[in-house]
Amino acid sequence: MNSFNPDALKLENQLCFPLYAASKEVVRKYRPYLDALDLTYTQYIAMMVLWEEKSINVKALGARLFLDSGTLTPMLKSMEAKGLITRTRSKADERVVVATITQKGEELKKAAKAVPLKMAGCISLNSEEALQLYTLLYKILE
Repeated sequence: MNSFNPDALKLENQLCFPLYAASKEVVRKYRPYLDALDLTYTQYIAMMVLWEEKSINVKALGARLFLDSGTLTPMLKSMEAKGLITRTRSKADERVVVATITQKGEELKKAAKAVPLKMAGCISLNSEEALQLYTLLYKILE
């Protein structure tokens, strides 16, 4: 006999709910800083990868950001329209699209450098708690 726990469907007993709500809240706190850069949160994290890599296969970018092509393609198209990146087909394999940061995208990095520090002031965790949360969240993503 399969016994059903009536508390299993209570919202306060779900691990997914505080993760979801906290994620929405953090992204909301980013909004004023990213609006000043004319970036969405998803564009911002893509730019972080591009500031580091300079050029990346779009499929690899999607894997790194945990984004599917249905989200990634229109976002990259918008970033290209803003002049932040270019998208080109690989010469080695035309099926592969490569995103490359432009000079304008590189220049945006200077303005974006203040965002992490501003965000640190918005989240009430000490450095030990932040590291613990970071570790746990990546454990879930694995």
